[in-house]
Amino acid sequence: MEERYSRQMLFQPIGEKGQAKLAASHVVMIGCGALGTNIAETLIRAGVGKLTIADRDYVEMSNLQRQQMFTEQDAREGTPKVIAAKRVLQEVREDANIQIVLDHVDGPLLEQLVSDADLIMDATDNFETRLLINDVAWKRGLPWIYGACVGSTGVVFPFVPQQTACFRCLLPALPAVTQTCDTAGIIAPAASMVAANQSTEALKWLTGNSKKLRSKLFHFDIWNNSFMEVGISRMKKEACPTCSHQATYPALEKQEETNFAVLCGRDTVQVIPIAKRQLAISDGEQVVKRLGVKHRITDFFIEFYIQSYRCILFQNGRMFIHGLKDISQGRKLYHQLFG
Repeated sequence: MEERYSRQMLFQPIGEKGQAKLAASHVVMIGCGALGTNIAETLIRAGVGKLTIADRDYVEMSNLQRQQMFTEQDAREGTPKVIAAKRVLQEVREDANIQIVLDHVDGPLLEQLVSDADLIMDATDNFETRLLINDVAWKRGLPWIYGACVGSTGVVFPFVPQQTACFRCLLPALPAVTQTCDTAGIIAPAASMVAANQSTEALKWLTGNSKKLRSKLFHFDIWNNSFMEVGISRMKKEACPTCSHQATYPALEKQEETNFAVLCGRDTVQVIPIAKRQLAISDGEQVVKRLGVKHRITDFFIEFYIQSYRCILFQNGRMFIHGLKDISQGRKLYHQLFG
């Protein structure tokens, strides 16, 4: 171990003790796209003992411009991102404990994933999931490292329960509707810079250097050469439902009906069936055979076209309807197919 991590251990703030702490640490990362692949590789190369990666999506050609670790073959085969990422990461470090979850992350699942974690890394692309991470983090007393990027801009901040305001406190100051990579584009260096800053904050926390964590929200525009830091301590709200003494953690409230949602910045409706009614690839296969439509089956999903929509049904019953961003139409099509 000393030879492999010698250069990192020569860095005085980490040293041998910090390296040992990294080896004993467990990081949970939500998302495995531009930020996630970069963060995951950095942490695995740094010597993090266990890394859990959760992501609901699969590799597409449009990902390859900025999402390292993925290949054209992954895109052609529609390989789930977590599968492709683990394959590469295990080649980088055989002894790494890498756990993957191919699923939409909800409250109960996230609480299960972080039960023995030391840190949560945000590599998502939407406010809803970040609110979920925020609630779980405060409920469990776990820090999480926020990161977001679009175009040539990015933002990073480490949220620490009992020390900082929480993400929900900041929402009034953050736009309710933002541009996304799918609507405004993104350049790879912006994602790399956010991921590098997030990974640095993670290393600080995991090696016992928490006093070095950023105390201000960091924002940059790498194309226009602008950088700024914003203090958020005054944004903390006494009645916040996440970080106040009367916390209710609203993002963790359970839903008892099939969930339909438009994916952030994409013409795609995601369908998550209730636990009592789980579909599977075999159900999709019965439908497409009955309708006589072309389809493709992989180890992870069945792909088929209905009208002009491309549908992906995963083994756990979760479904994507591509080419559609109207929830009511998505609900209608889903019920037409599966009742």
